Amino acid sequence: MLSRTASSLYWLGRYFERADFIARLVEATVRLDVLSSQPAGEAAWASALAVTETDTAFAETGDALEQAEVVRFLTLDAGHPGSIVRCLDMARNNAKAVRTALTREAWTTINRAWLLFENRASPRGVTETLNLVEAVKNETRGFEGAVHRMLRNQTTWFIRLGQAVERADNTARLLDVKYHILLPEGQQVGGAIDRDQWTTILQMVSAVTAYRWLYNDGLRPADVIDLLIARSELPRSLAASVEETVDVLNLLAKRTGHHGEADRMARMRAARLAKTRSGEVIASGLHQYLQAFIQENGLLHAAIGRQFKFL
Repeated sequence: MLSRTASSLYWLGRYFERADFIARLVEATVRLDVLSSQPAGEAAWASALAVTETDTAFAETGDALEQAEVVRFLTLDAGHPGSIVRCLDMARNNAKAVRTALTREAWTTINRAWLLFENRASPRGVTETLNLVEAVKNETRGFEGAVHRMLRNQTTWFIRLGQAVERADNTARLLDVKYHILLPEGQQVGGAIDRDQWTTILQMVSAVTAYRWLYNDGLRPADVIDLLIARSELPRSLAASVEETVDVLNLLAKRTGHHGEADRMARMRAARLAKTRSGEVIASGLHQYLQAFIQENGLLHAAIGRQFKFL
């Protein structure tokens, strides 16, 4: 496979996964700010910008830190890489470059998601916003299903590799921002707002039912952290994303006949995470752990690019 083809497939997976994450993030923030019994207000929208690293870009627009402006910025503003429309546009551009490698079903879901934003200038109200992000989530789920029904070769493996690397980054950022930014000043840890926020985090990663299956002590932040870091049964956990990265790189190594820098980094990370205990992470500093994970994930991304000679 040509390096530029592999690169396009990898970035297709990353951008589509990122679009899904931002849609889930917008939905979660709307629920915290508008539908919660105690709205989080500006703190919720500030955290949404922080998790996507677009807070500086938003500040430069001069817009007020409120729902309508941040929703528009994260969904419809094509002027920065942290919006859904920009992610879908980049995903579609990469898909066009490898159109013959994709099935009709995979291409259709990409195109339908992109068309959701055609001639849309504003996010409108709460109901319309929630409908829009739900439509994006439906198309990204459809794309993932289409990929799993494709021929299991380098095409699907590079897409899955991009998805796994992106998913790990997103989950780590979500946990980090919740732990440090989202709880309003003066509110008690374990109080009503804190419980609402942790529940919303579980909803955002489709893990409410999984949490109830695995934990019997009610909603505890330590257990949510354990679920999202160490439980590989949950597809969006760090453990699951790390394991999938190793698995896909192994499949690619068998096809190409050699291992490289990215394989070694991925295996070492998986071995460390397998020994990680969430209680120890919390005691030693969750923020520091997650920041180190995000940095290592970025280094792995760069190693993948070098190993497969992405342009």
